Amino acid sequence: MKATLEALARVLGFGGMAAGTAHAVDLPPDHAEAMLHVYDGGGVRAAGPAVLIRKSLFNKVSLSATYYVDAVSNASIDVVTTASKYSETRQQLDLGIDYAVRDSLIHVSASSGKEPDYIAQTFGVDVSQEVFGGMTTVNLGFTEGHDAVGRKGEEGYFDHATHWQYRLGVTQILTPRWLASANFEALADEGFLGSPYRAARVFGAFVPEDVPRTRSGRAIKFRTLGDISDWFRGGSWGAGQRHSMHAEYRYFWDNWGIKAHTLEGGYSRYFGDKWLADSWLRFNRQSAALFYSDNAQVETLYITRNRQLGTFNSWSLGGRATYEYAKVPGRYDIKLSGSLEYVRFDYQDFTDFRTGKPYAFNGALLQLYLTANF
Repeated sequence: MKATLEALARVLGFGGMAAGTAHAVDLPPDHAEAMLHVYDGGGVRAAGPAVLIRKSLFNKVSLSATYYVDAVSNASIDVVTTASKYSETRQQLDLGIDYAVRDSLIHVSASSGKEPDYIAQTFGVDVSQEVFGGMTTVNLGFTEGHDAVGRKGEEGYFDHATHWQYRLGVTQILTPRWLASANFEALADEGFLGSPYRAARVFGAFVPEDVPRTRSGRAIKFRTLGDISDWFRGGSWGAGQRHSMHAEYRYFWDNWGIKAHTLEGGYSRYFGDKWLADSWLRFNRQSAALFYSDNAQVETLYITRNRQLGTFNSWSLGGRATYEYAKVPGRYDIKLSGSLEYVRFDYQDFTDFRTGKPYAFNGALLQLYLTANF
């Protein structure tokens, strides 16, 4: 039963390049993956490749490495109204070690990302413990990150920031076809948490933004996923094929006054033995920070016009198709996949100077994958 649910979890997005901590005591399979992504939306264009390689040793240890490149061309609303268009390249290297011991899986990770004016380094530890005969899995995790902040065209870095994240999660097998999870995160940030390029507006005049140097937040997420193939038995559509669905809800709040709700639902189906199709729909709603203002009419200690700290609604619709190109049981499995996601943002209290109306934009994200288990 556990093997069936683990396979289902991978189908619904728990595996792959963006996967979190693995479940129970099973090491992730030997795996190689290449990805190309292209994003275009809101005046921002980003494209680049990523490569992941994972290899097991002695059936107890699994090593992984990911290299990621992002070439960004930025002419977003912030840039075109207060600065000039720019382009830059971001590179990131992630390294990970998974170690299986008895009923536990220990995951240690480190990453380093570099931009012309920003360096980010993180270190994390996650522990997954199987209890109650494998019906329940408890996850604990911690990540610490250190950022060096600079300005493009200037040598050195003028400030720093430190980030901490604590994670606690429980995954429960409900039935042979369904599982559910609950996850809690506590976040804390200290240091320079704004942007050296962003301007705020006070009495119609542009001034450098000023945000607090500390921030703490909390997030809780509930998720359920299961095999719904039985629902289609005896019908004329999809009978005899495998079907699954997932649903999740996430609530975030912090001491800056931000509250955010995210709701997502998805459906997956096999078409024959070679094709797998996934689809999902996501909604998000966020309230503004206490010191956010489109055009402040009073002077305050802190002030920002960062639209990401304002009030907005967003939604996205995505789909992915995966084709099993070649498979030799016990030796290797090669798959090709592609996904396309459409996103829409509507800001309630951020004005586009060019139109005098609340700002909104559309975006699209394309991702192409080549994966192989061996």
